[in-house]
Amino acid sequence: MGASLTDTLCTRCALCCDGTLFADVELAGAREATKVEILGLRVDDDADRPLMLLPCAALRDRRCTVYAHRPKCCRTFECRLLRDAGRGAVSAADAVGRIEEARARVARVVALLGALGRRDVALPLRERCAEALGVDPGSDAARKALHAELSAAMADVDEALRRSFLDRDEREGRVDDNSSEA
Repeated sequence: MGASLTDTLCTRCALCCDGTLFADVELAGAREATKVEILGLRVDDDADRPLMLLPCAALRDRRCTVYAHRPKCCRTFECRLLRDAGRGAVSAADAVGRIEEARARVARVVALLGALGRRDVALPLRERCAEALGVDPGSDAARKALHAELSAAMADVDEALRRSFLDRDEREGRVDDNSSEA
């Protein structure tokens, strides 16, 4: 039997776990937050509902190291690309190509962040970019050029994510609670 779409696509992608698609995910409640903290994952319980902070500390080489114990939000989330591939609207090969394209765009942003001295990978990608772009480059032409390039590269990432991975509600910061079981 061949690999499932989840095995084929998700283990090449992990954009939902690495802080690229989301900065955090909503947990089911205090009990689940406690379980997630016991697993060594970061939780913000100051919000109305507890949030698991991303990038996820359990992610290694695009694989979840706590997969059998992952929270409900992780069990149920499917990006639009995975759903489209599951219903045959996108071939698995095309989906892999879109993942590779998105990951290449993310890698470009990460390289530009590094060139600007921003190597802290504990923050979600958009926050890292916002912090880097929030620092005045002054009169240094090279830093100004890097700022402009980073801004354009992050816009390219956002466009790729909107085009292939996110539904409208997710783009607006809301994750659909009626997602399919992953």
